[in-house]
This record gives sequence, C-alpha cells and structure tokens, in this order.
Amino acid sequence: MPGGSFVGALVSGWISDRLGRKPAIQVGAVTWCAGSIIVCASQNIGMLIVGRFINGLSVGICSAQVPVYITEIARAEIRGRLVGCQQWAITWGIMIMFYISFGCSYLSGEIAFRLPWGLQMIPAILLFIGLLFLPESPRWLARNERWEESEDIIAGMHGGGDRTDPYVVREMTDIRAMIDFERSNADATFIELFKRDMFMRTHIGIFTQIWSQLTGMNVMMYYITYVFAMAGLTGDTLLVSSSIQYVINVIMTVPALIWMDRFGRRPVLLVGSTLMMTWLFANAGLLASYGHAAPPGGLGGIPAASWEVGGPASKAVIACSYLFVASFAVTWGPVSWAYPPELFPLRVRGRAVAVCTSANWIFNFALGYFVPPAFENIKWKVYIVFGVFCAAMTIHVFFFFPETAGKNLEQIEDMFLEGTAAWKTHVADEPSPSRLVRSDAEYAAAEKPRATHHDTGFDKATGG
Repeated sequence: MPGGSFVGALVSGWISDRLGRKPAIQVGAVTWCAGSIIVCASQNIGMLIVGRFINGLSVGICSAQVPVYITEIARAEIRGRLVGCQQWAITWGIMIMFYISFGCSYLSGEIAFRLPWGLQMIPAILLFIGLLFLPESPRWLARNERWEESEDIIAGMHGGGDRTDPYVVREMTDIRAMIDFERSNADATFIELFKRDMFMRTHIGIFTQIWSQLTGMNVMMYYITYVFAMAGLTGDTLLVSSSIQYVINVIMTVPALIWMDRFGRRPVLLVGSTLMMTWLFANAGLLASYGHAAPPGGLGGIPAASWEVGGPASKAVIACSYLFVASFAVTWGPVSWAYPPELFPLRVRGRAVAVCTSANWIFNFALGYFVPPAFENIKWKVYIVFGVFCAAMTIHVFFFFPETAGKNLEQIEDMFLEGTAAWKTHVADEPSPSRLVRSDAEYAAAEKPRATHHDTGFDKATGG
C-alpha cells in the first residue's frame, strides 16, 4: 500500500491542478472503494496485492491534496488547526479499524478478514458524498479565472456573505496580487520546484515528510507487537496493550489542534523531535542494560522479536513507548501535514505538496522492509538509529525551517522572497497584506492591456 501511495501522491498534483482540489479528493475516494472491493473479494495473494496497491493510490492522492484544499480555504489564524484535523482523523481511523479487526478476529471463517476489508469503504463513500456540499478552493478558482465564484466562497466562509468585509477584501487583494505576480514569472512545472528560487522550500517540505517517517513512529504503529513481545507480553494482553498507543495517538493530537497555531510550527517540531529522541535512547539503554538475546527463531516464533527484557525494565520500555507515541501525536503528527502546503505559492502548491507527500510514502515503504530485519540483526540498536535521526532533525529544523503560523499564504511567499533566516522568524499575531499587493496606480498600469479583468468581479477601488 505505501508503494501505491507513493505513485498516487506523485500523480495527485496533476489531477488537482487540472480538475480542482475537490474532484481530486473525490477521485481518491472512488479509487479507495475500487481497491477495497478487490481486496474484499481476493481469491489469492496476487489479487490482494493489486487491491492494496490501488488502495495506496487513493491514500497518496488524498493525503497530498486534502492538506492543500484545507490550507487554501482556511483563515490564517486557524489554518494549522484545521489541517491538523486530517492527522486527527487518521488517528481515529487507525484506532477504529484496529478494534474492528480485533473484534472480527473472534469470528470464524473468511468473514473474520473480509468484513473489515469491506467496512473500510464506508468512510470513502461518506467523503465523496460530503464533498458535494463543500466549496471548491477559492484560490484554485481564481487561478482559473473564476473570480466571481472565488469571491463568493471567501465572502460566504469568512465574511458572512459580505464582499466588503475587511477580511474578504484583504484576501481577494492578496490573491489577485499573487496570481498576477506568478503569471509574470513562469508556468508551474515539477522542474521549477528544484530551481534556485524554489529549491529551499521544496527541500524543507520534502524533509518535513521524510523526518516524520524517520522519527520511528511507524515502527511503533506497524511493529509495536514486536516491541511488546520483547517486553514479555503475549496473546490478547499483547494486542490490547499494543492498542493503547492508538488511543494515546487520538487523545494527544487534540492539544496540538488547540495550540499549534498559537505556539507555531518551529517550537512544536523542535520540542517533539527532542522528546522522541529522549524516549528512543531511553529504550535503547533499558534493552541494552537489562535485556538479553531471545532464543533462536525469536519470541513466539517471530524472528524480529529477537531480544527480551523482563521485570521493572520491561514496564519502563512499555512506558517509554507510550510516551514516544504521545510526543509524536502532539507535535510532528499534525504539523508534518499542516506545514508543507503553507510553504509554496499557488501556482505550484498542488504539485509541490504531491512531491513532498510522495517522499513520506516512499520512506514509509522502505521502513516496512527495513525494520523487521533490523530488529532481527541489530536488535535494540534499532532505537539508536532512530534516536540519531531525531537528533539530526532537531538541528535541521532549527537552522532551515521558518515559522509560518499566523501568516496568510501570500505573506509566507513574501517571507521566502526576502530570504529571512529561519531562526529569526516568529508567529504572526495578525495577518497583514503582503508587500506584493500593488497600489491603485500600479494596478491601473497593469490592467491597461487586459481590461477584461474588470469583468471578473474584482473591483480595484475596494479590493473586492
């Protein structure tokens, strides 16, 4: 599935830019249902793999374009909170499907696995239907010369339907200025993401997603049963204890949604990577000091469960694992999805976030192969590897990741154009018009050769 997600994320930018943000997400929802039907009806491993790959295409499309859509419709002061809701929904999905699958494991026959595979279509169906009642991204509409619709949507969402509302005026002014500025430069291409003027933010966006994988969180999500087996848990006790991390993941994402926009992206990322590094090194020390190699073949016949620890040390390993999950859930979990869409200008945002998200999924795919043999061959030292990654990302974030919280999307573009050092950036208390906004005289000069813009519903005198 992560392999399919990598491909889906890459193509999602093209779909989103051509069809719109909403249709792209709906394509993902339909794709998910198709994959789930194949999985549910699987008669052999090959059919199962094909279905899972198709499921992955959907996950790639939606995980890349849902943050773009939310970013482009949200007010600056709550943008991170709203995009973070995607991560919160993911944590709910993981937890709910675990308990559904756990409950179905007590059923006899094929229904034990076919029922969960079929039930997973329900959220995709609800997503497709729900999107029918939601507006398109006003920035995408403006980019495609649908100014009347764009202004109506912004007025409806943020101005109570009043086009003269100060927030609506400011947003339309900034959007118009940004689109004019972009069109005077170059058309959006994937190559542009790696040119000098755009490379810094592309590198930041890609590494935000890479580091979120290299924290080791998916080691906990995918292979927590190995870790707890090494701590001496077995049977249903092992499964239920492992599931507690999913509950922690759901609960601890809530504080991030409440305070992420207030505290900013940088402090949250820095605190998160430091805490996760602490718990990873603590687990490595506990396993190295109090554990020993498991019998040949691993605990419970699982080769990856190659180390065991007992007594108080085993409880400490479990506690550090829970603390690690809590640290990720309140920091890197939601921020890693909210941050990349904020970095890029409108003309490349869909494709840029697609590239960043594809980095997430290709590393997810790689870790799925790396972690089991790593536990088998280097045992507790796996924690050292991920602890070093957390130390590296702390340094990287401090020197290269600028603050975007509280700024409107056009202000963020302004910040990158000015080349402000990352450690000198701060949360904006109140979004203000970008310096890219031009005066009436400059607009008049720009409009002379193309008076058709007066028909777009954008009035230069009012900005609305």
